[in-house]
Amino acid sequence: MISKIEVERFTLTSSKPFDQVVAALNSAVGHPDMSEFWKSTDRAQSVAELQSTIEKVLGRTGLMLFAEFDHGAIVRKGTERPDGVHLSYDRMASFLAPYQNVAALNVARELDAKVEALLASAAA
Repeated sequence: MISKIEVERFTLTSSKPFDQVVAALNSAVGHPDMSEFWKSTDRAQSVAELQSTIEKVLGRTGLMLFAEFDHGAIVRKGTERPDGVHLSYDRMASFLAPYQNVAALNVARELDAKVEALLASAAA
């Protein structure tokens, strides 16, 4: 079965240089050693221990970097956009909406708010 879903995309444009926007994003999120992070989560014996393990590696925004993919590396080799750096985020709540799980949607909305605030701050 294939279903179509509607995805909400948050987008804004910054007049800052690309490297400055990326630096602002990186400074606001945690950068754990992922190998050690996964070992720590495996060792956790309770939800409280797991939560503590996660909280230790969060940046000031309450977010951490799990993985990084630079899809723009090829684009930057050519002409960059003249109107600035474009930042886009596909809202997690829109991906989860079809499942109609209230608890999951609440968590997704909190994540969306954190990410959108981070993008707005980095772009300002």
